[in-house]
Amino acid sequence: MNLIEIPEQVTIEPERTADACLIWLHGLGADGYDFVSLMPHIGKRTDIRSLRCIFPHAPVRPVTFSGGMEMRSWYDIYASSPKRQVSQEQLLGSVSRILSIIQQQIDSGIESHRILLAGFSQGGAVAYQTAADCPHALGGLICLSTYIAELPTHSLSFQPANEALSIMIGHGTRDAVVPISLGDNARHQLEQLGFTPEWQSYPIQHEVCFEEADDVAAFIHRRINIAHPTPQPR
Repeated sequence: MNLIEIPEQVTIEPERTADACLIWLHGLGADGYDFVSLMPHIGKRTDIRSLRCIFPHAPVRPVTFSGGMEMRSWYDIYASSPKRQVSQEQLLGSVSRILSIIQQQIDSGIESHRILLAGFSQGGAVAYQTAADCPHALGGLICLSTYIAELPTHSLSFQPANEALSIMIGHGTRDAVVPISLGDNARHQLEQLGFTPEWQSYPIQHEVCFEEADDVAAFIHRRINIAHPTPQPR
């Protein structure tokens, strides 16, 4: 892997000239490296030799529901039960940052419909809001073990460019950190907005398994139309 590391993010530059991009947002307390190691597995399922992968790091900040402990967090969480109560200002600040990364990729020559956005847990909530607020037609949205954050004055209303966005949702049935009910609520909310998200559940906890990674690879393949090699055994 051609890994480029800067303070704000980790980037995997592809073997060939990049003509597509995947932006993947990590969960609370992790960092951008969290899903870098998953890309070789995904690369065995679909050709990613022209796919640039960007893994931003969330800033380090105190998190209220964790006793004020400082950790990488896309936004503060005030309470987690029964619903996540979050800092709207910080979440929208993270959305603005990811929108800037999307714009940078467009400016570099990658068409917006070949840009995919993915997020796990807290990063998934940012991914949902970013896709909704993005004025450019994205290629797809992958949300894993996550939820749609309820913001006091900023509803999840998708821009016209993404009203037909393809969405994949994956969640573990044994997830005790973000209960599957929150993922299911997100699915129903999207259906009420007219979407038909792809929904997959897995017998796992708050994590990503190889079966889920295979489904992510298949989604990437379908959305950016890149050649699929001979399937590898799991």
